[in-house]
Amino acid sequence: MIKNVHGNTVDHLGEAIVAGRYGPGAPIPPEPLLCQELGVSRTVVREAVKSLIAKGLVSSGPKVGTRVLTSDQWNWFDPDVIVWQSKAGLTAEFLRDLQELRRVMEPAAVRIAAERATAQDIEQIERAYEGMRKAVEEGGDYVKYDLLFHQGLLRACGNRMIVQMSKVLGALLRTSFEISTTRQDGPRRSLPLHRAVLDAVAAHQPAQAESAILALIDGARQDIEEVLASRTGLSRLNTPAPRLKAA
Repeated sequence: MIKNVHGNTVDHLGEAIVAGRYGPGAPIPPEPLLCQELGVSRTVVREAVKSLIAKGLVSSGPKVGTRVLTSDQWNWFDPDVIVWQSKAGLTAEFLRDLQELRRVMEPAAVRIAAERATAQDIEQIERAYEGMRKAVEEGGDYVKYDLLFHQGLLRACGNRMIVQMSKVLGALLRTSFEISTTRQDGPRRSLPLHRAVLDAVAAHQPAQAESAILALIDGARQDIEEVLASRTGLSRLNTPAPRLKAA
């Protein structure tokens, strides 16, 4: 997606903050300097700062200017913040926080999905699974369909708040899936685990669905721990997701 001047300015400042170029408590450059550096108007800079305040990255006040907040105050459910962190470099702490979040949230959501999923919900999840299977067998964008699979499960809950979370969790989940995909035969090994989740949801078996998604999440966690232990370079979200080659 091509961003406008405002979006590009927010990205420039957000990336600089998350990368640590402006540390916690430090001021960002004054408006005139940013206008000159970025070639934008004061209005654009001010609107960009408002966006960063909304994302929890900075605070602004009289006499103190605009200062960077500590990372525990950032909105980690904002997709932009996730992308900026990925560009700056994913950390072990970030990835483990993500896995803990998944383990807390997804099993409960999938249990509800198994109780409430409609035929249309199941059909959409089935299509996503088929996309994953084809990517493994014939090559293609496995991560895209893996994300659609999990977002479909969250939407199947029929809970508006969980559905909203499925949108903001997209960038977080994509991070996890990209790393798992780097493991040799990782996608092929995960297919039966995804199938077990889908079958349990389609059969409206909440306990089995919850157990199956836990097995899937724990497998992803193991993949990530092995990647961290190997010190392999982690994926960055500003690059296309890795595509699988035909088997």
